[in-house]
Amino acid sequence: MIVFKFGGASVKSGDAVKNVGDILKRYPRKKIVIVVSAMGKTTNAMEEIVDHFFHKRKKELKKAIRERKDFHLGIIDDLFPGKEHPFHREFEEFFGTMEQRLDKDPAMDYDFEYDQIVPYGEMISTKIISAYLNEIGIDNLWTDIRKFLKSNDTYREARIDWPLSSELTKKNFTFKDSRIYVTQGFVASTTNDLTTTLGREGSDFTAAILAHILGAEHVTIWKDVPGVLNADPKWFDNTVKLDRISFQDAIELAYYGASVIHPKTIKPLQNKNINLYIKSFIKPEEEGTLVGNLEYDKLVPSFIFNMDQVLIRISPRDFSFIAEDNLETIFGYFYKHGVKINLMRNTAISFQICITNNKRKARNLIDDLEKDFKVTYETGLELITIRYFDQSTIDRVMINKELILEQTYKQNIQLIVRDKG
Repeated sequence: MIVFKFGGASVKSGDAVKNVGDILKRYPRKKIVIVVSAMGKTTNAMEEIVDHFFHKRKKELKKAIRERKDFHLGIIDDLFPGKEHPFHREFEEFFGTMEQRLDKDPAMDYDFEYDQIVPYGEMISTKIISAYLNEIGIDNLWTDIRKFLKSNDTYREARIDWPLSSELTKKNFTFKDSRIYVTQGFVASTTNDLTTTLGREGSDFTAAILAHILGAEHVTIWKDVPGVLNADPKWFDNTVKLDRISFQDAIELAYYGASVIHPKTIKPLQNKNINLYIKSFIKPEEEGTLVGNLEYDKLVPSFIFNMDQVLIRISPRDFSFIAEDNLETIFGYFYKHGVKINLMRNTAISFQICITNNKRKARNLIDDLEKDFKVTYETGLELITIRYFDQSTIDRVMINKELILEQTYKQNIQLIVRDKG
């Protein structure tokens, strides 16, 4: 069996969903688990809905709900022409359960409410796709992943309970009743059946979890790019597609922020030596990129650009050394606010950390740090990471840039820079 993952861009319209059907027709006999994200930019829209709901902005909430409903109805009308099609009623009933949920006042904290509301995007997406595939003769079973992937209750960044999830998943995904299952990415639940999520872009991780548990031959992530590129075309000209990369390189690239691969995706696959393919849903006949247990001679430099960075400098108020107890306090604040560290450097009397400028989290983090330390910070920075660097690659990215901080480790270099304008 194999696992396919279709992201939001690959199911953003009626034509895109039809393309999913065309791709599946290429695999007429394969047992497949299909993991699907919310459609298009729905997750962003659902986050806005949560924000309106939590802050009781009734007018804005009503408008945002209407827009999401109209978006999905447009896709449904394309896939199931005629209001008499039974899926129209199924959609109205399911969407109605979300509307009822949003008609109540928030009961818990923001992260809890987020996890109860945002996953409606994945639920709706998979219901539409499953129904369409059945409509065109690709029989499948829609499966609620929350019944089988179990996690702790760290809302928005839940950790999978591997033993329990393995037991439940193997019992359900038997392929006795269907050769194709359609299920949700990004979503899990606690043992008390409260919905949790696995972090943004967590659908890739879901695909890897299921592949690991079920012993898949391989995983294919269908993207709007031809494979893994050595840089993001938004920031870099003359990018090169990497035809083959090792698990180790994939882990490094994902850790440093490469957007094509989710950071947690690789390890479950590496542990069972399951190959990962990154392929284009626009040109599915092309080979894409193979990620696996590979060795190769030619090392192509890869560039990762993280924009809108904040460099925080932390030092003890009494000018003493940065010691273990200081670091424990500092890391405790980062854990408390759920802030990922993109780079850190420790000296005798200061600790420097680079983070992405999530304004709400960054401000709250800095406020807490200032209770115990002297804190200064710079905003508006870029973090450039180069894997397999040399001086020519450094020169290439430093055009019109001012260097703020540089750090190297083996084949990687990280540069915090400011645009000279």
